Amino acid sequence: MKATARAHPIQGLVKYHGMRDPDLRLPYHDSISVCTAPSNTTTTVEFDAALASDDLTIDGDPVTGRAAERVTQVVDHVRSLAGIDDRVRFVSESSFPTNIGFGSSSSGFAAAAMALCTAADLGLTRPEISTVARRGSSSAARAVTGAFSHLRTGLNDEDCRSERIETDLEADLRVVAAEVPAYKETEEAHAEAADSHMFEARMAHIHGQIAEMRDALRRADFGDTFELAEHDSLSLAATTMTGPAGWVYWQPTTLAVFDTVRELRDDGVPVYFSTDTGASVYVNTTEEYVDRVEDAVSEHAPTRVWEVGGPARVLDESEALF
Repeated sequence: MKATARAHPIQGLVKYHGMRDPDLRLPYHDSISVCTAPSNTTTTVEFDAALASDDLTIDGDPVTGRAAERVTQVVDHVRSLAGIDDRVRFVSESSFPTNIGFGSSSSGFAAAAMALCTAADLGLTRPEISTVARRGSSSAARAVTGAFSHLRTGLNDEDCRSERIETDLEADLRVVAAEVPAYKETEEAHAEAADSHMFEARMAHIHGQIAEMRDALRRADFGDTFELAEHDSLSLAATTMTGPAGWVYWQPTTLAVFDTVRELRDDGVPVYFSTDTGASVYVNTTEEYVDRVEDAVSEHAPTRVWEVGGPARVLDESEALF
């Protein structure tokens, strides 16, 4: 009962914020994202009756505290679905910087869910596995189905699951990732989301924004898609900054990248910025302009160039981490 899986992290395009049920991680509203590759998380799991307790390791370190609770919640759900009691050995590694706003929890829990469900021989579809990943992180549901995906809100696993959106933008999109290391508290921000006086305003327009984003993706309209993502980043920041804790994630470097993007756009370059909860910046452009964009952004921060990543997938035994 052993399996290895790999998943790509997501960039939120219309981002979710806040959860109506923190245990099942049911979000208040729908969300849409795109997976970024080759950045990835690889996870190997093995259910073993000889183990006295779960053995959890992420990026070489034992998992403790709240992180262990979140992983265990996903593992326990898989054990329940499979009707097994065996403890699990769990080893996970990411190929990109974590906890700086690049969606590491999404790829982490997506790879975990895919590996766990495979090891437990559950025979689930990816939308079904997305409901398992969601228990660790709502964004992980979309990392399971991959590429451009839509997580619908709901009160149960039949409704609150992810589906892929087919679009011709997949081949042309390039993401210049500007690394701005700054510790973030995503879970705490979600917990107080509804306490912001801006939250109801966000809820009032989010459903229309979801519809507009789906339409733009169907039409493969790069400008409409990523202008919406840029505006949603500003909306999300307004909501987090006006919560009780007054979270301000952006750093001076973040704002400098924003300004550079706007200058490039004024010069005719198709380019838009986007941020999730964190200081790092996704700079979205096309294959034709990616070198020019990276040259400009790299004056402010270390950069990586990513393309669209596919769904979470099971790897061959030869790629197992143990």
